[in-house]
Amino acid sequence: MADETADPVEKRVGKRLREAAATVATAESCTGGLVGSKITDIPGSSDYFDRALVTYSYEAKRELLAVSRESLDAHGAVSEPVAIEMARGVRDTARTDWAVATTGVAGPSGGSPETPVGTVYIAVAEAAPWGTNESGVTVSRYEFDGTRREIKAAIATQALRDLETAVQE
Repeated sequence: MADETADPVEKRVGKRLREAAATVATAESCTGGLVGSKITDIPGSSDYFDRALVTYSYEAKRELLAVSRESLDAHGAVSEPVAIEMARGVRDTARTDWAVATTGVAGPSGGSPETPVGTVYIAVAEAAPWGTNESGVTVSRYEFDGTRREIKAAIATQALRDLETAVQE
């Protein structure tokens, strides 16, 4: 892993996106816009960053990202299917090359035995050229420890790492 202090992940991601002439948007729930904030901490990020949608409620996820009622009913907001739909939704509505979505439980309450505090699903969606049938989404589940702020910061950094990995491939 690269040295975060010398070359933070948000800078590395920006460089890769710029070199690829690619764009990105974010759909965030538990991080409340922190992923987008980290991206825009880098000067010149307007070259590749389109938007950040903070969709905290079920209604916001449905209205702004077209997350299905069925996924929310069957799995809840903190789930792999919802993270996938969030990433696809922001990628497609923003018409970007890439999207990253976060949905989780930052705490200190709200967890359950199946989804403890610190659980997050991070999805990264890619839009491949039309006709290639190669667009897709990857999703990963993580668990982080710490205070609410520490968990949110860890999630935002991990989301950027996941995006960096996807853009490199």
